[in-house]
Amino acid sequence: MMISVLTITLYVPWAHSLKEKRMVLKSLTTKIRGKFNVSVAETGSQDAHQSIVITIAAVAANNAQSDSIIDNVINFVETATDAQITQIERDTR
Repeated sequence: MMISVLTITLYVPWAHSLKEKRMVLKSLTTKIRGKFNVSVAETGSQDAHQSIVITIAAVAANNAQSDSIIDNVINFVETATDAQITQIERDTR
């Protein structure tokens, strides 16, 4: 069994309040959970208006499946929001 952890940092230049940021965050996390059946949480920059840090955790049977899930999540995030990805960190155990 493999556990993959993906941390994505996003920049949201049009968000001028925490309310605007949270609308983007909630929409994105709900879509990721529904599409990929993974755990998603905001793990950093909670008080910054234009920065979102989310961490995604997935459990898979093997390394190939784990990599596939993480790659698909990254591709989805790139297309599902206008926010810019500024950093991606991956870890598999």
